[in-house]
Amino acid sequence: MALLRRRSAVSIAKISKSSIMSTKMYFFLKLHPPRASFALDMTPEERAVMQQHVEYWAPHVAGGTMLVMGPVADPAGVYGIGILAVDSEEQLKELIGADPANGMNRYEVHPMRVRTAMP
Repeated sequence: MALLRRRSAVSIAKISKSSIMSTKMYFFLKLHPPRASFALDMTPEERAVMQQHVEYWAPHVAGGTMLVMGPVADPAGVYGIGILAVDSEEQLKELIGADPANGMNRYEVHPMRVRTAMP
């Protein structure tokens, strides 16, 4: 009986994982600042843009489109990362294009093949 339960659990996990992966496209985003010292010497105008950037992404985090985002404390220079789950590349381009920090900063975008994800 325990063996049957284990097989059932594995089958259900495979179905759930498969449907999660087939309905969304995932992308890794790296946000390059205009200079390595950016986090330490932002001008008031740059700081305001970065605040708008955080506010822009907040509803996308709450809605589950932006799965994780934040600064990375790399000794060579701080940069931002994010992982997006979108329905299309068009949605990805729209989201990045509307980010107030896009332009002042530069996005590097890479598709991801998700092997596991939280439901």
